[in-house]
Amino acid sequence: MADVVNKATRSRMMSGIQAKNTKPEIIVRKALFRAGFRFRLHRKDLPGTPDIVLPGRRVVIFVHGCFWHVHEGCRYAQIPSSRRDFWERKLSANVSRDRRNRDALLAGGWRVLVVWECATRSADHRDALPDLLAHWINGSELSGELGSINISTIL
Repeated sequence: MADVVNKATRSRMMSGIQAKNTKPEIIVRKALFRAGFRFRLHRKDLPGTPDIVLPGRRVVIFVHGCFWHVHEGCRYAQIPSSRRDFWERKLSANVSRDRRNRDALLAGGWRVLVVWECATRSADHRDALPDLLAHWINGSELSGELGSINISTIL
């Protein structure tokens, strides 16, 4: 199947995608603030430059886009049909890098949470985020994920 927009339009759209301060990231930050947590942003001295860092609790939070980081089982993580080889290599490299960063953080004594973009899309999920984040942060799991799939089972 061909792309639904021309090459110049697709290029412009892709170049507008941000790496920091994305809408899902801001939603997660507001949820953390509502839950009473204070945090630091984008610590470059940590592997992967985590989106959110709670230094006193040794917790880092990555807010991952479902497409860019290949959220398994998520409807937003579909590989495009055009240039499929390119996208599979690109997205596979992203997943490998994410795994290396998570492993390095865990080895350094950090707890790692991934909040998937899909967890910020519905109003019900956004309303539940402060409690879910607080529950995970106050828990003892070393690594975890929050996505629409596992939030829906909780709600």
